[in-house]
Amino acid sequence: MQLADVRPLGRSGLLVSPLTLGTMTMANSSWGSTDEESAAVFDAYIEAGGRSVDTADVYSGGRSEGLLGRFIEERGIRDEIVLATKYAFNADPGGSSRPTSPLYGGSSRKNMHRALEGSLRRLRTDHIDLYWMHVWDRVTPAEEVVESLTDMVRAGTIRYYALSDVPAWFAVRVATLAEVNGVPGPVALQLEYSLVARTIEYEHVPAAQAIGLGIVPWSPLAGGFLAGKYRRGETGGEGRLSGDNPFGDSKFTDRNWDVLEALLEVADEVAATPSQVALAWAATRPGVASVILGARTVEQLTDNVGALDVELSSEQLERLTTAGEPTPTFSSGLTDELVRNAVFAGATVLR
Repeated sequence: MQLADVRPLGRSGLLVSPLTLGTMTMANSSWGSTDEESAAVFDAYIEAGGRSVDTADVYSGGRSEGLLGRFIEERGIRDEIVLATKYAFNADPGGSSRPTSPLYGGSSRKNMHRALEGSLRRLRTDHIDLYWMHVWDRVTPAEEVVESLTDMVRAGTIRYYALSDVPAWFAVRVATLAEVNGVPGPVALQLEYSLVARTIEYEHVPAAQAIGLGIVPWSPLAGGFLAGKYRRGETGGEGRLSGDNPFGDSKFTDRNWDVLEALLEVADEVAATPSQVALAWAATRPGVASVILGARTVEQLTDNVGALDVELSSEQLERLTTAGEPTPTFSSGLTDELVRNAVFAGATVLR
């Protein structure tokens, strides 16, 4: 597999790269890249054959979109990439003169239009190829989401839409409403997914496969935990998880340390970096269409893209998968064997 290869995103005609360039690090003063570093990473990704770029209106207070829009315009490559951005998290900076407004966030039609207008302006384009609802606000009905995004597709301001960080049932309801009403439906789900974050395998992945949505994992390296920057029993370090970050210290658990040890063993066996092996595992998982990279430097990007050259044996894949087996839930306990014995008196039902 090469970065220049493309694959359909879910049950759609939108072709995306196997690795998508995430831009949450662009213009991020805490654990991200300077403007110059961001430009270098973007150029390296494009030169390597990448065609899919992911951002959001809240990344670096909108500066990520602004930088990305400038990079694309200066290089004259708007039609050569799949440009994705997101809305729904509150984007109002507030200030000393007034409190932050709740109307600058949410999945509603009102905020959707406000957010899209701002994204189009910052990205210097008249349309978004893939528009993500960044998160469900637990208020806006699925009907409103479908109607509003359908209007945008028909107006031409977005080409496709997708859902990020939503319950599996909500994704299914959105897709079903679109199908029964004969209107455009979502094409993908963007969720946290890595060797140490696998609970989506119970509900989200089967749901996505059933309704034709491509899975697009974010944080496939668990905020850098799977990059090999950390060791059990050690404190500090220079990685993203060492300071202020969205994960806190949630990645430093005994279970995750065990997964990391298995990852390091396999990486040594195939003469690859831990990051490359973790990404290679994620890219081969059922339902995964494209994996989001969060490279801060050109060196990190080059290392990450090298994951496409890593070949893992079935035994190595099984070892990694077993090491990171997610915590069982009620629904995961309803195994084929249990159902066969309890429901069909031990008989196998052929499907």
